[in-house]
Amino acid sequence: MTSVLRYPYEALTETTDYLQLTIKSYSGANETNTLIENTNFGTNKSALDVSNTAASSLKPAQLSPENGVIILPMPSNIEDTNSVSYDGDTLNGISAKAFELTKGAMGTDLSSFSGAKESIEKQINALGDFLETNQGGLKNLAIQTLAAQAVNLFGANISLNQILARSQGKILNPNMELLFNNVTLRTFRFSFKMTPRDEVESLQVKSIIRSLKKNMAAKRADLFLETPNIFELEYKKGNKLHPFLNRFKQCALSDMSVNYTGENVYATYSDGTPISIIMNLTFKELVPIYEDDYNDDAFNTVTENDVVSRKFDDAYKKGIPQNRMVYGVTGNQQNNVEGVGY
Repeated sequence: MTSVLRYPYEALTETTDYLQLTIKSYSGANETNTLIENTNFGTNKSALDVSNTAASSLKPAQLSPENGVIILPMPSNIEDTNSVSYDGDTLNGISAKAFELTKGAMGTDLSSFSGAKESIEKQINALGDFLETNQGGLKNLAIQTLAAQAVNLFGANISLNQILARSQGKILNPNMELLFNNVTLRTFRFSFKMTPRDEVESLQVKSIIRSLKKNMAAKRADLFLETPNIFELEYKKGNKLHPFLNRFKQCALSDMSVNYTGENVYATYSDGTPISIIMNLTFKELVPIYEDDYNDDAFNTVTENDVVSRKFDDAYKKGIPQNRMVYGVTGNQQNNVEGVGY
């Protein structure tokens, strides 16, 4: 039976908004870096079933990937930040010309002697023309470059452009351009203030904290340490994905802090349960966001060998969780079921 922990401990309805954490086992042993899916708890399971399952578990629990689902209230700081990395890059005219000539020489077809000879001669002539045309300037640049390097041997920090700016009032045109550099990984930070109202809710809070600590910890395996369990986060409305808020890729819980004196004073119930607890969680996504994650034609049928495939369409209509996102148009119908996407 699937184990479900939740705070606050109250009935869930079809209109209840909440954050669902599903614990998963991480596997990085294959080429596609796929993750072992937990099929014991479907993401479209009825909210009423979730409520009944949680009600049947009234003792402290340590959730594991095989049966772990945690339901938390919607955090007060709901936001997402998507970013990609760009960096300014330079390529002056001399370097650009040298690259062009070198690329041409390297692309020479050596299978034909006469063709190779003609191509190499062409590149050499082009280089000669370039050097002859810019002979005075290149000679001056070479001298000043060597002078700067010689001075830097004594601890100075002088560049060629500094010398040119001081002596001639100009610098080499860097032809600066902003270039795409890399993708980034998103980070999500949540803060939950929990005030248990009775013994049942106290046990739920205790189990939630312990389960999160357990599953974010590394696993010992003889000489090695294995990757901790990971989490699948979902904003839900009842038993469905939230129709507006962002989606998550699978995440690692990298940081967790718990303040057991949420009101800045030590106060507990008779059984020792703190009256106010603040839990801060930091999740980091395992993989970046890519353009094809926003799949605008998810409901389009695919025809292969004259056979119409509606596997994804039918699976979605039956409520079977899919990895593909749905945000697009089928005919004249807008399928706005994934909200803003990732």
